[in-house]
Amino acid sequence: MYKGTLVALPTPFQRGEVDLDSFRKHAQDLISAGIRGLCPCGTTGESPVLSDDEHRELIAATVEVADGKVPVIAGTGSNDTRKAIRHTKTAKMVGAQAALVVTPYYNRPSQEGLYRHYMEISEQGDLPMVLYSVPSRTGVAIAPETVARLQRSANVVAIKEAGGCVDRVTQLRAACDLPILSGDDGLTLPMLSMGAVGSISVVANIAPRNVEDMNTAHNEGRPDEARAIHEELAPLTRALFLETNPVPVKSALASLGVMTREVRLPLVAASSTCQQAVMIELERCGLLAGHMS
Repeated sequence: MYKGTLVALPTPFQRGEVDLDSFRKHAQDLISAGIRGLCPCGTTGESPVLSDDEHRELIAATVEVADGKVPVIAGTGSNDTRKAIRHTKTAKMVGAQAALVVTPYYNRPSQEGLYRHYMEISEQGDLPMVLYSVPSRTGVAIAPETVARLQRSANVVAIKEAGGCVDRVTQLRAACDLPILSGDDGLTLPMLSMGAVGSISVVANIAPRNVEDMNTAHNEGRPDEARAIHEELAPLTRALFLETNPVPVKSALASLGVMTREVRLPLVAASSTCQQAVMIELERCGLLAGHMS
């Protein structure tokens, strides 16, 4: 369940409203392309600007499309512990297999605060939990010692690591034995080489087979093949993070006819410079001719 390529799903908007039809079709196409799991309502899905009703509808739609073929790991994090618990209960109610819970943003809690935050979600939300550490977006990282403490005390089943440092994998492996998933597409292969088992990927929205092939090649002992795919994807990966995620990936998906470029304020759609860079990489990778390559 926590191995290979899982996809962080963007939330499509159409004139300010969630576009569930486009969302469902994209999720189905990703499953057909061979990805291993779907992650709706994470930060790639613009979770901070979704209403509770939209949050529930998107997770329910993902569960419906997945239909047991792949797990649904729903984003339920918040900087309000009570809200995170509420979202986690909702995710369980509509059938998600696990909750992806980002560290509280802006609050910058201590490690004890993080521990208590996650313990409350585990105890009251009653759903297996994937920790998510992304300090560049939230201002706080989960210390390896806190991860180990949570593994002993809470229903924690994996961690998504997006701290921008490959050595974090080594630190986490020394502290605990949780499956580690890369949350940084540019570092997925180095993280795999250090002991991660897969990724929750943004780039896989655009090139799911390529990302999954890279994970598979590494896990099956074909490092040269994995490295070749990593190198082929590297310029596309850089283009997809030229501006704040999910702005560039939505621009790419719009170019592929999957969804609009629309994001919700305070984000704004990709600049012309970003759009051009993304288009160049889509063309270079041959993705414009046929999506889901």
